[in-house]
Amino acid sequence: MCGRYAASRRPEDLAGLFGVEKWEPEETLAPDWNVAPTKSVYAVLERPVKDAADRRPVRQLRPLRWGLVPSWAKSPEGAAKMINARSETVHEKPSFRRAFEARRCLLPADGYYEWVTGAQERELEEKGRRKRTRKQPYFVTPADGSVMALAGVYEFWRDPTLPPDHPQAWWATCSVLTTEAEPEPFAGADAAGTGPRSLAEIHPRMPLVLPPDRWAVWLDPAHTDPAELRSLLAPPPPGLVRAYPVTTAVSDVRNNGPELLTELPAPEESTLF
Repeated sequence: MCGRYAASRRPEDLAGLFGVEKWEPEETLAPDWNVAPTKSVYAVLERPVKDAADRRPVRQLRPLRWGLVPSWAKSPEGAAKMINARSETVHEKPSFRRAFEARRCLLPADGYYEWVTGAQERELEEKGRRKRTRKQPYFVTPADGSVMALAGVYEFWRDPTLPPDHPQAWWATCSVLTTEAEPEPFAGADAAGTGPRSLAEIHPRMPLVLPPDRWAVWLDPAHTDPAELRSLLAPPPPGLVRAYPVTTAVSDVRNNGPELLTELPAPEESTLF
């Protein structure tokens, strides 16, 4: 899954990396090393510019609220539970189907956090049952220091309790697509066996990262064929990321700073492998 990630890159840097044509300086977000559900996050997307005479899709960098609210929802109360969409079923689930066909985005990230659990806790988690408190957090990030492009979908929701001209009348929200975690060893895996050696040993799911050669088709709203789009959802090649233990302070959403990404020489709490 993806329940927390880091996004500290400057918008001008993201604009250059993703070929963004339009972004508004007044919408600049502060660097965030502990992005949690319902926060505003940067998204790269393509759509016509509002009120522009030219209606061609323009690649934009825009802030979206993390936690998708379907357009038909009566209220936004379930947004915090809609932070992830399974890539295997996103094309058929009512909450995500329309967004998958027409409103896809990329969510830039330095990397994401995941919490390692013991063997018994892991068995319960895989069965979808309640588990005990998560343990040691790990940070998963590209081995070469590049930016992760998380596959996402976005949606617009109209708040019926507010007048049309109210600045908060429309919500723009998003979800991160997830896939089965990579079982192959990641870059720098601990051969001694004192820590997780693959993403699958950290968590059974992982966010879907799209390589640059898939960005154009994924973002283009003219591509609406579910079969074509689903062909883009294959996980990237293995061995492109590394994972390392970080402070358990990241477990508290009130903590936020670059120190959360500091690599620890060993986990703070024991884990079972």
